[in-house]
Amino acid sequence: MTFIQLIIFILAIQVIHFLGTWKLYKRAGRSPWQAAIPIYNAVILMRIIQRPTWWTILLFIPIINLIMFPVIWVETARSFQKNTSTDTWLSILSLGFYLYYINYFTTTKYVGKRELNAQSKAGETVSSILFAVVAATLVHTYVMQPFTIPTPSLEKSLLVGDFLFVSKFHYGAKTPQTPLALPMVHDSIPLVGVKSYISDVKLPYFRLPGFQEIQRNDIVVFNWPVDTVRQFFDTSGKHYYKPIDKKSNYVKRAVGIAGDSLEIIDGYVHVNGKQIELPDRAKPQFSYMVQGKGQGFNPEFLRSRYNITDGISYYNKDKDQYYIKAMSEESIKTFINHPNVKEVTRLFSPTDYKDDRIFPNNKKHTWNHDQMGPIYIPKAGQSVALNAESFGFYRRAIEVYEGEEMGIEQVMSIEGDQVFINEKAVNEYTFKQDYYWMMGDNRHNSEDSRYWGFVPATHIVGKPVFIWLSIDPHASGLNKIRWDRMFTTVGGEGERTSYLPYFLIFVLIWIGYSTFKKRKKEA
Repeated sequence: MTFIQLIIFILAIQVIHFLGTWKLYKRAGRSPWQAAIPIYNAVILMRIIQRPTWWTILLFIPIINLIMFPVIWVETARSFQKNTSTDTWLSILSLGFYLYYINYFTTTKYVGKRELNAQSKAGETVSSILFAVVAATLVHTYVMQPFTIPTPSLEKSLLVGDFLFVSKFHYGAKTPQTPLALPMVHDSIPLVGVKSYISDVKLPYFRLPGFQEIQRNDIVVFNWPVDTVRQFFDTSGKHYYKPIDKKSNYVKRAVGIAGDSLEIIDGYVHVNGKQIELPDRAKPQFSYMVQGKGQGFNPEFLRSRYNITDGISYYNKDKDQYYIKAMSEESIKTFINHPNVKEVTRLFSPTDYKDDRIFPNNKKHTWNHDQMGPIYIPKAGQSVALNAESFGFYRRAIEVYEGEEMGIEQVMSIEGDQVFINEKAVNEYTFKQDYYWMMGDNRHNSEDSRYWGFVPATHIVGKPVFIWLSIDPHASGLNKIRWDRMFTTVGGEGERTSYLPYFLIFVLIWIGYSTFKKRKKEA
């Protein structure tokens, strides 16, 4: 849906509202024309049904309005003496068109002063649930969203089993592009396994202002750009188109930002000609071959003492060699001093090894996950030359991220060294948005930009800021809880500080205050 189509749709809703309520406005002592003015008619309607004026705002927030519209229909009917359960269900099941019946075929008088509280326990419960959902959806969509870490791609910084709060307001919250969707549910309904939204109706992309730009090395949550999706909610192998806000959520580190020139040399990331310096809490992990002294190791000792996240992939008993898939350089420095260790060799692919899975996936470059680049990361307002060499790097960004997803047709083709967009010869392209290069710290166990390229700004979800719970999937009992990680910040330098004791003190104070206030009221 383009912006023009959105305006037409809103105006159509206003016409439907006017035709179905103008007599009701008149019965309520208002002028009929007040039912025809967009936004103003909603303000007047709130006064008619005796509800707060700020409810008007909720009617224009995607997904929230799906909850609010039925509430308004029911409240309007009750303001004109339609109070029975039948009236309530007719208002909801008719999608509000029951008001047409009240408007044209009844003479019920307006109830200016009525009981606003629910007349039954069930009604009170339903009202409480509805407004709890509204409040939770507002927070979930525009302020803070909970996530969990399912994979070890950011091990040490974020562990499998970490439960996070991700800030939407740091980089600016996106308004939902799929307005017809269940609140607080991503792409499918839990347990049921069916699609949770209707993709036929889409709103234009819009992001609220943020107070921070993505900085190099920030950990970022984003919608996976190449998720279209394979095996979406069944196992038939079919592919499903998914709007941006319903693509799978990924979390990686932004090792390259818009305007950077990025290169990977022997597994280390270089930006603008220099190897990047990661924050203290970032512990990049690599693969190693360990040569023993013939006395053997205890694998369980290695896992517990050195926190080898992926364990030992294989052990060659004859050569007394261990292959370790993921270990930080910090741990290796300690590990190499083990009395049974003769030698430790960091493993990385050579420059002449070609991996066809690596971006730009066109088999033209002898690149692999340890050796690739340089690659220019597009920046909004900056131009890149388009030719046979750069065609593969920027084709998807131009056709999909700046074209299809924004409702613009941009089809690229090439003949020799000449690039065409929509059959028009071009020598350069100016990008409309910023892009980022996202990678996991677990270098040999992370599906990231090395395999599928750039992450556009439109796909940015938020910034992880807080770990409120951390569960160790390999432990048992109370040991499953990583107490030292609970209530700690994701960013920052140095050792983590847990704010759990402060939180518990606050809870105790709050309980004590609430109890005191309740007893004082009873007295």
